[in-house]
Amino acid sequence: MSTPRPHVAAGAGSAAAPGPNAGAAHEPVPLWNIANILTMLRIALVPVFLVLLFVGDGHETGWRIAATAVFAVAAITDRIDGQLARRRGLVTDFGKLADPIADKALIGAALVGLSVLGDLSWWVTGIIAARELGITALRFAVLRHAVIPASRGGKAKTLVQTLAIGVYLLPLPDAVMPVAVALMALAVLLTIGTGIDYVVQAVRLRAGVRTEAQHHRAEPGGAEA
Repeated sequence: MSTPRPHVAAGAGSAAAPGPNAGAAHEPVPLWNIANILTMLRIALVPVFLVLLFVGDGHETGWRIAATAVFAVAAITDRIDGQLARRRGLVTDFGKLADPIADKALIGAALVGLSVLGDLSWWVTGIIAARELGITALRFAVLRHAVIPASRGGKAKTLVQTLAIGVYLLPLPDAVMPVAVALMALAVLLTIGTGIDYVVQAVRLRAGVRTEAQHHRAEPGGAEA
């Protein structure tokens, strides 16, 4: 598994990739842009999804389809907001933090809901929840040094988790369950693997910052050793 280099943010309005506004990179990116608004919408849809999921006994066909539809809409905004941010030069540090948090809120709510309803084993939810909470805490721990954006592996993990949850949510025949189980097993493996990858990124980032600080103290005029 390749380990992407952590992206060191230049400031709240920095962009990770050139877009149509690349020529005006010196202008600050507004916080309330369309990409960040879609991210906040995804967070707002989480309680709506949960209400629909638990209507009745939680297994009524109509309400499960409605809950799945809201989950799908929220998941689609994850693709749209990222593409808009990159193409229009709307990447912000807030977005880099809020986007994965929105993903974790949606995925976590779905996993807990399915476990409460008895459709998914709690150990699966526990492993994924522990990894997501741990990586979120890790991101905040290194925030003063850099923002660690979602890697390709992390995005693949989120996609597989979303597909697996979607299959579990839909009122499908029992014959489809092996597909759901296989997707969820792959999601768990990707969850663990990418979690290790992020830890390695954070360790390398801290080591790089520590080395840079040591070099700075050793330079003439630097802080005393």
